Amino acid sequence: MKKVHHPSQTRGKADFGWLKANYSFSFASYFNPERVQFGMLRVLNDDTIGPGQGFGTHPHDNMEIVTIPLSGSLAHKDSMNHEEVIHSGEIQVMSAGTGVTHSEYNASQTEATNLLQLWVFPERKNVEPRYDQKAFDFKSRKNELVTVVSPKDADLTDALWLNQQTYFNLGEFDNNQTIDYKLHKKNHGVYIFVIKGSAICDDTALKTKDALGIWETESVSITTTSEAKILVIEVPMN
Repeated sequence: MKKVHHPSQTRGKADFGWLKANYSFSFASYFNPERVQFGMLRVLNDDTIGPGQGFGTHPHDNMEIVTIPLSGSLAHKDSMNHEEVIHSGEIQVMSAGTGVTHSEYNASQTEATNLLQLWVFPERKNVEPRYDQKAFDFKSRKNELVTVVSPKDADLTDALWLNQQTYFNLGEFDNNQTIDYKLHKKNHGVYIFVIKGSAICDDTALKTKDALGIWETESVSITTTSEAKILVIEVPMN
């Protein structure tokens, strides 16, 4: 087993006034040669966007994008004729494929929005762009790790899908709960991100917004040490 620990305070940071960003991996003006990506996971940005503010129309291609609002809501508009609002409790996926443009704005004029945006390298390039979003009821499935994103060929009817052999798993847990997670393939790793609360994994204590990457293992075990919300991302390592 190999692992890398990313405490929250070691993330890259940017403050543009309207946007306060934390970068788990190199992004924009933040570059750390030791933190470019984790396997096929290229970006994990923790953004807080001011009321009515956001990102104007901009392009993407050949990237699988997942957006997870933690509080507030996000207004999305793209060149595929989707115009949606994504709320906390919902997950959005977008395969940029051959190319897409979109804008993202805080849907509220009075409250900030906090979200995670993650980019995963695609399994195949130049696919047809696509968009989807879905609400998940984590409260009724408390103390359970819910698969919210999977590969299309996994055929998980409750999950959204991406053009990559990746699994996003999210759950809310009471204190002193043990989460046993078995990886789907030998060449995969998991990136564990504590959204809130605290936990311990492989003798490593994790606090809010800390992360731990683990690979060359068949399974991991996480034990919460307080009430916690945890994201477990499984990706190919090469």
